[in-house]
Amino acid sequence: MTTKLEMYKTADSSKITTWFKAAPVSALPENGGACIKYKDLQIAIYNFSRRNEWYACQNLCPHKMQMALSRGMIGSEGDEPKVACPFHKKTFSLKSGKNLNGDCCAIATYPVKVEEGYVYVGFEE
Repeated sequence: MTTKLEMYKTADSSKITTWFKAAPVSALPENGGACIKYKDLQIAIYNFSRRNEWYACQNLCPHKMQMALSRGMIGSEGDEPKVACPFHKKTFSLKSGKNLNGDCCAIATYPVKVEEGYVYVGFEE
């Protein structure tokens, strides 16, 4: 999924966040993910409607180096939202990016907001 580049910048003390208008809410599956492109990054966005929450992370699985996390299964481990890679089932926190299987590799996560029917992903510049 690609979209016209539409960005909004907000300042938070020493950080500047660029909010990328990723997609309309209706374009993203409930309780699933989709991939968007921001500059040279592939970003997985999840509409975790069972929890009424949205998440974004890198699409690249650090284990197999495949662009696959947007197709992973989402769920919860206690209160922790997670995604499982569709190839090897390693799970990652959608909040922190931590590998929940105890391995050392983690994934990048990004803030998400929904406004006026659109999903925005935040990138620190």
